[in-house]
Amino acid sequence: MPVIHRRALRAAQTRSTLVALGALGTLALISIALSRYGLSTLAVTQAAVRDWLGGAELYSYREPVTQTGAALPPALAILLTPLVLLPLKAAGWLLALAGVAALLLSTVVLAGPIARRYGRRRTPLVLTVATLALLTEPVRATLGEGDPDLLLFGLVVADLVALRRARRAIWWHTDQPAPLRDRLRQIWSDGSWAGIGTGLAVAFAVTPVFFLAGLFVLRQRRAARTALTTAVTATLAGLVFAPRETLTWFGDTLWEPNRSESLSTAGNQALAGVLARLYGFPAPPVLVWLSFGVLLLAVGLIRARSANAAGDEVAAFTLIGLAAAAFGPMTTPAEAIWLVPALLVLADGALRRRAHARRSRSDRFTEKLTGGTALLGYVLLAAAPTALLAWDGYAFALILLVSVLPWRPAPQTVEELRPRPRTAAIPVPRGSGR
Repeated sequence: MPVIHRRALRAAQTRSTLVALGALGTLALISIALSRYGLSTLAVTQAAVRDWLGGAELYSYREPVTQTGAALPPALAILLTPLVLLPLKAAGWLLALAGVAALLLSTVVLAGPIARRYGRRRTPLVLTVATLALLTEPVRATLGEGDPDLLLFGLVVADLVALRRARRAIWWHTDQPAPLRDRLRQIWSDGSWAGIGTGLAVAFAVTPVFFLAGLFVLRQRRAARTALTTAVTATLAGLVFAPRETLTWFGDTLWEPNRSESLSTAGNQALAGVLARLYGFPAPPVLVWLSFGVLLLAVGLIRARSANAAGDEVAAFTLIGLAAAAFGPMTTPAEAIWLVPALLVLADGALRRRAHARRSRSDRFTEKLTGGTALLGYVLLAAAPTALLAWDGYAFALILLVSVLPWRPAPQTVEELRPRPRTAAIPVPRGSGR
């Protein structure tokens, strides 16, 4: 066998071994997370949906020990209905595998452009970032508790793909009607489906509503209208299949933020939880919470608009997610998933500064500060010490990143990278033959 063939075979075997080890490691991590967190959220959801299918009201179920009730919109309850037919462990595994797949696809969207910018292969970087993300507490808690937050995260990130395609789209106008296959391919290529992911996420949860508002703030009006139409359509579909539950959700359940847990519990790392524990009340003073919360949300949306104008749509979406998590009345570590892309933005910002040949002293200091913050933040998210909850570490991280998360300037275009023709120091008259 030639040497080139042997090397190619050896490389293929190495890749297969690494993929197998990664799959086994992922399965082991999912198993540990399911055992540690016990699928607490999915157990309540499954029991409530099972009673609902049996004729009871969806939101009347209460867990016997903790008195926790289901807090999911009817559209999401309808989507999760097939999981009722499975045992709790099997349903947890199925939801966890779907969440890992959504995380991997989201990592391709978030980390792929970074690899291309530095001239590196995309697959190793994406797999590395996805592995590091799996080890963080927000991802572990989401998988272990049986939350669909990773799926919602993937739906929102999918709109990033559409917005990127829409920005690079080349419209072809023709008088002849194109076949359905060509029209679908064009819709996928030009990003005209932007907003569908956010709209579905809005129908399935409350927090993505901030991304819908963020699309208007980012001046993505077409995507915002698509998201609004999708959300309304999915909600009306829920009204058709579950009219009583839909009316109950929008009339009563939506306005009970302490339905799953008390707002003052240590697990609530939103601004409302911090204020409730600070004042010693079961819930924060409404006027104080709204005053600080609206100000924080405004800062996040304004900075997201600036980041998007600078060409960093990842930082823009991350800022919206961080502001939504900080402003929401209930944010557990599993719902603080946008801390993970925030660390990726910080790390990439530090690498960008390091790549510049000419760096001033302030640039070197900023590079070390940004890189050190990213490293320290990841260590804390991976270790997740108990003191992080006791000292409101997640909450302060959300508030701080909303205020100071840097965004990265857009990469240079081909025209900007193309060398400009040099002009002669001494002008030569035209037609001189020189």
